[in-house]
Amino acid sequence: MRMKSTIVALGLSILLAGGGLAASAKEMVFVSWGGAYQDAIREAWLKPFTAATGTKVIEETSPETAKIQAMISAGTVSWDIVTDGGLGVARGAQAGLFEEITPEMVDQSGVYPQIVNKYGVPSEVFSTAFAFSTKAFPDGKAQPGSWADFWNVEKFPGARALFGSPQSVLEAALMADGVAQADVYKVLDTKEGQDRAFNKVRELKPHVSLWWTGGAQPVQAIGSGEVVMANGWNGRLQAGITEGVPLKIVWNGAVAEVGYFMMVKGAPHKEEATELLRWIAKPESQAQFHKYVSYGPTMAGAWDFIPKSEWGHLPSSPEIMKQSIFLNVDWWLKNEGAMVERYNALMQE
Repeated sequence: MRMKSTIVALGLSILLAGGGLAASAKEMVFVSWGGAYQDAIREAWLKPFTAATGTKVIEETSPETAKIQAMISAGTVSWDIVTDGGLGVARGAQAGLFEEITPEMVDQSGVYPQIVNKYGVPSEVFSTAFAFSTKAFPDGKAQPGSWADFWNVEKFPGARALFGSPQSVLEAALMADGVAQADVYKVLDTKEGQDRAFNKVRELKPHVSLWWTGGAQPVQAIGSGEVVMANGWNGRLQAGITEGVPLKIVWNGAVAEVGYFMMVKGAPHKEEATELLRWIAKPESQAQFHKYVSYGPTMAGAWDFIPKSEWGHLPSSPEIMKQSIFLNVDWWLKNEGAMVERYNALMQE
């Protein structure tokens, strides 16, 4: 009888211990946009984070604002961390979808000050630049080097591809028209400046054979010979170079943007989510992402861990940033609707 009681007690203690282990297992839900971008996040940050902390990261995709809003409204929040660009952060913050990230939660003192956001931790810097075909404009001959050259179809003849959305295009149009980088948004904030930008796009329109909507399209169009120049996202353009597409990136006048990790309001695993935010805000972690996609780190300290041979194709490197402007999220948040409507109309003219 005593042995039976001992066995029962032992079995109960094992069951309780197992239950305790299950209850203490750490996990969180991370949601991004799938594809090569989420693959890069997984390899650069999520896997090392899990290995170091023991926190299991469950991945999902497509963190649209409407989905987050519906979860919060229904009181059924299951996501912890989501990703988006600066405009997505601003829209979500306005709608009350994200937790504020305080300095006590995450030390962002090393982050470039112009990209710090209290509703998200900057994850990477990417750019919209332009590329040209080295078959059309080979080394040793005249090659385009500015937005003015992108617009100059007499000196550099051939078809162009442009983004089918006005963000970064209006900025490029003003730079092509002679506006200094430092003055782009000062000019764009006036009716006259907006007219000037749209008229400049209209001037190029007869030579635009592709209004692209997917990041692979500019590279494909240059590779096939459909166009000789295209603006595009630097990560896709660099991937094209790696794959052997005959193109060269022009960084002069690049329009840089920032990716962010945000914590959903009411996140069920706030402690684990905060740990992940701290993880990506370390210089050593920031130095990993470029190995998988050609986006740059968000803090100066990361460059100590990145070989100088890699700097030339990363958009936040010192030399490239000297030639770039940051997309003004506040301006676009205020003007996006009107600009998109006008741009769509222009494309249909």
